[in-house]
Amino acid sequence: MKLKKATKDNITELQQISLEAYTKNSADHWNENGLEIYLENEFGDKRIKMDLNNSLIAYYLIQSNKKTVGFLKINYETSQLSIEDNCELEKLYMLPEYAGLGIGKAALKEAIKEIGKLGKQLLFVCVIDTNANAIAFYKKMGFKFHSKTRLEDTYFKEELKGLNRMCLELNKL
Repeated sequence: MKLKKATKDNITELQQISLEAYTKNSADHWNENGLEIYLENEFGDKRIKMDLNNSLIAYYLIQSNKKTVGFLKINYETSQLSIEDNCELEKLYMLPEYAGLGIGKAALKEAIKEIGKLGKQLLFVCVIDTNANAIAFYKKMGFKFHSKTRLEDTYFKEELKGLNRMCLELNKL
């Protein structure tokens, strides 16, 4: 597994893996044309370029055997928690055929090392509260339940809007 920080030179590759991995994992979470709206808002040219120009946001391509098989996005500064020096694992998606092989775990461990170098104290992630597999994955990685929150997106299916906010204390690693 190799974790490669995405740059402007990787926009096409980043968009391709983002669209493919997200769609294969979450297409059924949306009503009406919500998926298309979300994909454009999150992975369209304007958003990706804006994010890559922001020093507080980082995308990483997850590669296995020289093939890009997933991605993750870290927001290094967020106000979702009232704890200083926190950051958010905003997205972590793998192509389904690579799930369960330890690649996502290795990628997250590597990302955590990078975050730790910046002196951050806490990494949090929001997980759909009915996604038992994702919750179990983050628990195995050392994340603990922090609080409930809710996704407020008009087109997201109502039964999936509940989120568990999970936190990993980086200074205890």
